[in-house]
Amino acid sequence: MDIIGGPASQLLAGRVSKALESNLLVSEFKKFPDGELYTRILDDFAGDNVTIIQSTVTDSDFIALLQLIDACGEASRINVVIPYMGYARQDKQFKKGEPISARVMARAIKADYVFTVNIHTESILDYFDAKAVNLDATPVIGKYIKNMEFKDPLIVAPDDGAIALARNAAKDLGIDYDYLEKTRLSGESVTIQPKNINVNGRDVIIIDDIISTGGTIAETISLLRMQGAHEVFAACVHPVLSNNAILKLFKAGVKGIIATDTIDKGVGVVSVAPVIASAIGNV
Repeated sequence: MDIIGGPASQLLAGRVSKALESNLLVSEFKKFPDGELYTRILDDFAGDNVTIIQSTVTDSDFIALLQLIDACGEASRINVVIPYMGYARQDKQFKKGEPISARVMARAIKADYVFTVNIHTESILDYFDAKAVNLDATPVIGKYIKNMEFKDPLIVAPDDGAIALARNAAKDLGIDYDYLEKTRLSGESVTIQPKNINVNGRDVIIIDDIISTGGTIAETISLLRMQGAHEVFAACVHPVLSNNAILKLFKAGVKGIIATDTIDKGVGVVSVAPVIASAIGNV
């Protein structure tokens, strides 16, 4: 199998290639003076089975993915791995006249297999004109957490909708998990605390699929510290961390950030390469 890493996922592509002991192809990415993207696969294909790994963090990343797919047109099978899929949060029409942007992006991708990692909503998979599979990276986050030194750790989801993330991360580790419940006391007063478990004196790991602006997580960190949590960590699969998100988290008192390498950021301490390698190695 040949592995091609897009400009947003070069490190992850290298790790997947190493895990599979497969052929890693080198590509060139640059921009013309007018801003248009130029993409070229420099190495020849060793086989007919090609896997492209590219997160679509920006619009330019998405164009690069489409160009790579087109450049692999002679391959007998094309697998596309989108570790982080931009526009996935626009999975429905919230206001009249809006596009369903996730559907637009999915329909533009032509491949035999598509793999995503903890996509925001799994219903998006139905939009792909290919066999689409969503991979779960939370168990590898859980394993990483298990190897850290914590004081009576508790994994919590930011709301009941994300409880599956906390459950999957805590599975088989003997770590408690819960979700945060928001209670409005008055027009200006809100409390946020775990639904069932007291955090006093415990290390708390807040886990979510995406940390974007960091505002909600920062607020949660502050409140948990006020409720007696020993240390609070922020964990996520996709560290979007736009603008000053990291500063917000540390100002709120976060002890550390635990994230994967679906987006190439300095906080990506957990690799999803084994998860991806296992999936594409079986197709």
